[in-house]
Parts: sequence; structure tokens; C-alpha cells
Amino acid sequence: MSTTIVHRNLIGRPLTDAATLAARLLLGAMFLFEGYSKVIAYAAAGGYMQRFGVPAALLPLVIATEIGAGLCLIVGWQTRWAALLLAGFSVAAAVIFHARFADGNQLQHFEKDFAIAGGLLALFASGAGAWALDRPTPSRD
Repeated sequence: MSTTIVHRNLIGRPLTDAATLAARLLLGAMFLFEGYSKVIAYAAAGGYMQRFGVPAALLPLVIATEIGAGLCLIVGWQTRWAALLLAGFSVAAAVIFHARFADGNQLQHFEKDFAIAGGLLALFASGAGAWALDRPTPSRD
């Protein structure tokens, strides 16, 4: 018996699809909000980046990544690639901006960013699910 059949029997396809949709919406909404917050506080976001040695000239790319890939997750289009991009983005943000482990707050942000990256990698591995623009086509067994 294949693991796919066991998986569907134990959990059920509708529940799995709903969980995948919820993961996409929750993760995507967070990046959408973060990108938008950088747009409305552009100068402050650029200044923050510069304090850590990241050129403020990269801010438009950061905003485009967060908003663009966040929207891709939400609608389920190019989900695997968007999730992989955002996982790398999250790890980079943790390493660059939150690696001061003596500060408990920064350690929590570091751990949060790594946990987010883990969730995004799980989404990369599983795909968008059935309720997405790039939903899998039914197989003909």
C-alpha cells in the first residue's frame, strides 16, 4: 500500500487541502503585510537595512520579493518557487538582522525566521494543494 493511500485514509484529502490553503494564506499574508509596511515606512526600512550593512538600494527588491512572492503563495501560483525564495529570504534575514544571540529578543526573531523558513520548505515540498491556481492535475491511474 502506498504512503499516499495511507495518508488520504488517515487524514482525508479535504482536510489536507484546507491545511495547505491555510498555510499558504498565513505565510503569504505575513510577507504581504511586511512588504507593505516597508512601503509606508520606506525611509525607516532603508535606514534599518543600512545599520546592518545592507545597501538601502536593495529595498525595492526586498519589497518586490515580499509582496510578489507573498501574493504567489496566497493565490497558489508558482507556489513551490515562491516558497523556496521566501525560505531563503527568511534565513538571510535571520542571519543578517537577528544574529545577536545575547539579546533574547533578537534570538527569538532569529528562531522565528528559521521556523518560518521551515514552514516554507514544507510548502515547497508539498506544493500548493488542490485549492490553488497551480493545483495538480488529476492522475489517470
